[in-house]
Amino acid sequence: MLLPAEGIRMNSTMDDINLIQQAQRHHLVVRELGEEIDLEIGHGDDDHSFANTPLMGGRPREHSAEDNDEVKNMMASSQFSNEEQDVPKTQPVKRKKKVVKRWREEWADTYKWAYVDVKEGTARIFCSVCREYGRKHRRNPYGNEGSRNMQMSALEEHNNSLLHKEALRLQMASKDKIVVDKTIYVKALMSKTAGSIVEAALKRDPHEVEFIQSVQEAVHALDRVIAKNSHYVNIMERLLEPERMLVFRVPWVDDRGETHVNRGFRVHFNQALGPCRGGIRFHPSMNLSIAKFLGFGQTLKNALSPYRLGGAAGGSDFDPKGKTDNEIMRFCQSFMNEIYRYLGPDKDLPSEEMGVGTREMGYLLGQYRRLAGHFQGSFTGPRIFWSGSSLRTEATGYGLVFFVQLMLADMNKEIKGLRCAVSGSGKITMHVLEKLIAYGALPITVSDSKGYLVDEDGFDYVKISFLRDIKAQQRSLRDYSKTYARSKYYDEAKPWSERCDVAFPCGYQNEIDQSDAISLVNSGCRILVEGSNMPCTPEAVEVLKKANVLIAPAIAAGAGGVVAGELELNHECNLLNWSPEDFESKLQEAMKQIYQRALKAANDFGYQKESPEALVHGAVISAFLTIAQAMSDQGCV
Repeated sequence: MLLPAEGIRMNSTMDDINLIQQAQRHHLVVRELGEEIDLEIGHGDDDHSFANTPLMGGRPREHSAEDNDEVKNMMASSQFSNEEQDVPKTQPVKRKKKVVKRWREEWADTYKWAYVDVKEGTARIFCSVCREYGRKHRRNPYGNEGSRNMQMSALEEHNNSLLHKEALRLQMASKDKIVVDKTIYVKALMSKTAGSIVEAALKRDPHEVEFIQSVQEAVHALDRVIAKNSHYVNIMERLLEPERMLVFRVPWVDDRGETHVNRGFRVHFNQALGPCRGGIRFHPSMNLSIAKFLGFGQTLKNALSPYRLGGAAGGSDFDPKGKTDNEIMRFCQSFMNEIYRYLGPDKDLPSEEMGVGTREMGYLLGQYRRLAGHFQGSFTGPRIFWSGSSLRTEATGYGLVFFVQLMLADMNKEIKGLRCAVSGSGKITMHVLEKLIAYGALPITVSDSKGYLVDEDGFDYVKISFLRDIKAQQRSLRDYSKTYARSKYYDEAKPWSERCDVAFPCGYQNEIDQSDAISLVNSGCRILVEGSNMPCTPEAVEVLKKANVLIAPAIAAGAGGVVAGELELNHECNLLNWSPEDFESKLQEAMKQIYQRALKAANDFGYQKESPEALVHGAVISAFLTIAQAMSDQGCV
């Protein structure tokens, strides 16, 4: 049955009025249209002053006489119910107040994920996670008060949908809270020339927080270089724009036959020195900003290595945890279908990163061979293709320990007997523990996403094997403390408050914030070796610098994987006959070259060896000058 046009218009108007009144009743504060909001559960109807607060900024909407009369009637009804103080508890009005209170409590969590925006000329309440609003109207189960705002009721129905739950799962897994603005820390001690580079990057990519942070750190390190030669400003601006960015859909089918879609990324950042090398990361937090920041860091890392290589990075927001082997295989095959044409020995060779190990690299290489029609050993990492003699995964962790040994040697100290706090519990962490034990150090901590484990007696080879078994069975590190009495697992905590001499953050970016840096300083830490990419926030770096804590940057200390990957590719036949000792000798030699290059560049631009900034700035300077020379020689391309 068709309704008159006037009736439709009136219903639409009433929905808008109800939306505004409901938002006012529950203190739904909106700063601007399109911004995300937080709901504050307050006194609601008892707070009459809040009724005068405008819901939205801008020009207020003019209502018709019928609308105004209806609003007055509803407000009068609400006012009348508030003045009823002596009504018995059995009367509907009192029950209604209890229902409203319960309704507010139930809706409090939903409102945290909501924001207001205009859709087709009408104010709607949207889900902040997946940017959708409910369309199917139904009554709220808690009575008439809840059903006044049909959009909120529809939003609840939407929040129960599979679309929202999947988006919410990814949001929670990434541990990214929904905020109105994500602040970007800007260093204030740059020259005007260097500052203009950061300002241009901010204007171009204002929402890519991780990438902007990595740019600021690099430009800060290059401040003296740019001040001496303004020609480098143009080169830096070109360098900060990737040569190619691939963003693509990755559909796959799980074991139940249900279809899922993830987003894939591959960023070819710079190839001035040679073909790209870089990792693939599978993690729910993966996005374009992280792919660019990883690609930029890999470009500098490869330029600092003894080889002429370009930098790349990529991955997907796919979470391999909890997935079967067949599901991971189907995802990897779908991922490779999109990027195989951009890969090859002379183009781009992906390697392992967070969430990607031997299993995933094997599936990716198998699909690449199937699509490309040939086998060239084009991926670095899967030891199954190197007859068990590859030490690539060990190389990154071992290289970190070799690098800190070089630092200690210049201080006339050795690593034997030093207490070492290590974060993470993945491949790199385990290999760091192995090499620390081999050199007589005392590693005391590991961590996961839920907390950290400390063993006051230190780890040994038997304990490391037990830790590997725990991780392979996807058990909690808490199970370790049930076997070893002198150990303890701390929930929702980080290992940086434990007494230590050297720290190895090997978890994820920005895992050490300002308070963690203060804890490290108070715990006696004198050297921090970056096992993960950009593990410290800018505020944490400032704290460590003021406390004269030496920092070994990831682009230098973490270059062991690059060295091993190239040894695999360039000496495939000879590698089969190498012993682990020969391989380690080659790795130590390469790490020494990297260390000396970083120190020399720092010294050339006035940074003393004892300065906490020397290695950080020297590594960036050396890598940048190498890239800049190649870019200048090749012209504007």
